[in-house]
Amino acid sequence: MAEQEVGVGQLLLAEYENIKDEQKARIGFRDNLLYVTLTVVAAVIAAAAQAKRAEMLLALPPVCVVLGWTYLVNDEKISAIGRYVREELGPRLSEIALPGGGFTAFGWEVAHRGDARRASRKRLQLAVDLLAFCLVPFAALVVFWVAASGEPLLVVLSGVEALTVVGLGAQIVAYAR
Repeated sequence: MAEQEVGVGQLLLAEYENIKDEQKARIGFRDNLLYVTLTVVAAVIAAAAQAKRAEMLLALPPVCVVLGWTYLVNDEKISAIGRYVREELGPRLSEIALPGGGFTAFGWEVAHRGDARRASRKRLQLAVDLLAFCLVPFAALVVFWVAASGEPLLVVLSGVEALTVVGLGAQIVAYAR
């Protein structure tokens, strides 16, 4: 039986392919979470309006917090994969390809981050994330509070929901930095 040698460079390229596949899957999943959130928000608002029951809006904060947290975790992993490729995998492969320097593996991983409009896109994405996952459910809470029947348990629940929405918002801002 002939043994096939596997070089370090081949292993690094295989690792790159695997983590890029994971990154692509996470990007698709993350982006779909925004559409799911919009669909759920529309459905809950329509149901609450049709039934004329403001307390139904209390479903939005927990759903938005769960979807928002899932979005945030996936976004962080997507960024971590990019960081790993730029800071670890790329330099190791570059050194193997051309010892002593002069070659940069996976140049796109660095190049696309230098776009002049990147900072404004990141700020706009932060605004979209806060709007979808925090402002919409908080607005639902405000509508509930204005129309509240005064049922103490629901008012307490809405306060807890408000705190979780604020907590998610703080995490979204912290991760955006």
